[in-house]
Amino acid sequence: MSSFSPFVIGALVDVITGGAGNDTGPPIGNYRSGPMLEQFFLDCGVDMRIGVLSRVPATRECLRRIAQHDPPALVRVIERVADPRGYVSMPEKGHAVVAHLNGALEGDGLAVSIAGGKAELVQRTASGAAVMAVAAKIAVLDFDTVQRDISRAQKSIDDDPEDAVTAACSLIESVCRSILVELHLALPAKKDVDGLMRATQDALNLSPGRSDLPPEIELDVRQILGGLTSVAKGVGALRTHGGDAHGRERGFKRIDARIARLSLNAASSAALFLIETWERQQHRALPLREDAAPSA
Repeated sequence: MSSFSPFVIGALVDVITGGAGNDTGPPIGNYRSGPMLEQFFLDCGVDMRIGVLSRVPATRECLRRIAQHDPPALVRVIERVADPRGYVSMPEKGHAVVAHLNGALEGDGLAVSIAGGKAELVQRTASGAAVMAVAAKIAVLDFDTVQRDISRAQKSIDDDPEDAVTAACSLIESVCRSILVELHLALPAKKDVDGLMRATQDALNLSPGRSDLPPEIELDVRQILGGLTSVAKGVGALRTHGGDAHGRERGFKRIDARIARLSLNAASSAALFLIETWERQQHRALPLREDAAPSA
């Protein structure tokens, strides 16, 4: 995170000052007056003065300066402005801030991840489209345990792939548990990933034998739905044989980071389908971003 593009600086100006995200849309972030801006930066450990400039140009110049001379300070600024605790009374505004920042950060290979009620800037290198889609969905759904699993997996893909595999399996389990709780259903007697996946599929009417599909695609969709269970089983088995959930003996052979990345992306694809099915049945449309929402 040694450099940031001008697009990131522009997005930060929008969300810190409360400027408009486009010509016709509503303001993004909280409006901050000159003194409020100075206090905001002071909270981030940055000495910022409005001086003779107006608040927006002063903010832009300050961000350019710290991006060039003190990148870690810019990380603090990003995490501070995206912190969900700053939007308790208007959480939808906080979601808009994160989406706006992530749109600019994507080209820099970075993303803001919300986990444990806090914002964190992470590398995108381990994150496929499905991972980021799930992360965006759960930020709105407030599935806090799922947020922690994704954040943990993203951070450990390259340095600790065994832990990433364990987190990928936990991701599926957490999504299944959260959906069952939201539906006011009891958890299954067998609470491993296979049992939770089957219970969630049953609750969402996603059994492979469903017959409410057009004949020309029924067999194809049945195969995909059956594959959901296979994905869950595979990720669960890999956690047992290659993860760190059950400890590591002397001479433990590390799995390849690409296998951990495969596990995370596969788990995220299954989790995203479950979440979107739950949304559709509950009539709770939760788009990721207006310019990047996946089709139903």
